Amino acid sequence: MSSGLVALLDDVAGIAKLAAASLDDVAGAASKAGVKAAGVVVDDTAVTPGYAMGFTPERELPIVFKIALGSLRNKFLILLPGALGLSAFAPWAITPVLMLGGGYLAFEATEKILEALHGEDTGDVVEELALSSAELETQKIAGAVRTDLILSAEIMAISLGEVSDQPLLMQAAALAVVSVALTVGVYGVVGLIVKMDDIGLHLARRDSRAAKAVGAALVRGMPVVMDLLTQVGTAAMLWVGGGILVHGLEHFHLTPLPDWLEAASHWAGQAPLVGPLTAWATFAAGSAVVGLVVGGVIAGALHLVPRKAH
Repeated sequence: MSSGLVALLDDVAGIAKLAAASLDDVAGAASKAGVKAAGVVVDDTAVTPGYAMGFTPERELPIVFKIALGSLRNKFLILLPGALGLSAFAPWAITPVLMLGGGYLAFEATEKILEALHGEDTGDVVEELALSSAELETQKIAGAVRTDLILSAEIMAISLGEVSDQPLLMQAAALAVVSVALTVGVYGVVGLIVKMDDIGLHLARRDSRAAKAVGAALVRGMPVVMDLLTQVGTAAMLWVGGGILVHGLEHFHLTPLPDWLEAASHWAGQAPLVGPLTAWATFAAGSAVVGLVVGGVIAGALHLVPRKAH
């Protein structure tokens, strides 16, 4: 009887070890995939606060929460099944899909740069003024969820590219972990950003001089933080999108450009102490240039289409 119990406990211990190892594998795969998608995450974090700005303070967090729920629906009901189907039935398409996504990221970043240079269209502002608060909130949430679908698709595609060599179940688990972790992380930060000015105002009303100073700094600093986030997000889209294109070219043995960037990165990496940083910065800068060129070509082609139609 006791020997049977010992054997059962051994089996339970073995299953627990196997489960722990599997969890470690999932965590490792998810971490690897999530790091690769960081550029898109930065942009997602930079873009989303704008959808919750301009509403009364009590509506800001509920709006962020609704967008986060929409993001989870995008990932689990649309993108995760699509990514697993692609991996199971058309794995050869993963790299071309990634390259299409990289081209889109490069185009989006280039469009943002062009908008910053030429100024934004005020037509949307006029249309928004004609809407009621509830209609505007619904419209903003729907727009944010659509934008999230595009950015989440890029996150899924990049993540899938990193775990495509794993068994399908492992891929599903890793992508699910990445989906939840990045959604919670992104929208948690977004919620903090949109409430930062309210936190600043609350501190500014305190009796403490230190609290007043911190509060005033938060209120004054939020526009700077938002601008910085936008710029970092645009740069991240360029280097991530360009990097995807470069790796895609290498995958298809179209190697002159990847070889040049790799050689430049290797040369920059010879610097003492900061070699890894300079190597990464060189490759990222080269990838950003590739992204800017490709994005410029796509933007130019798309902007020529309406002119030809007239």
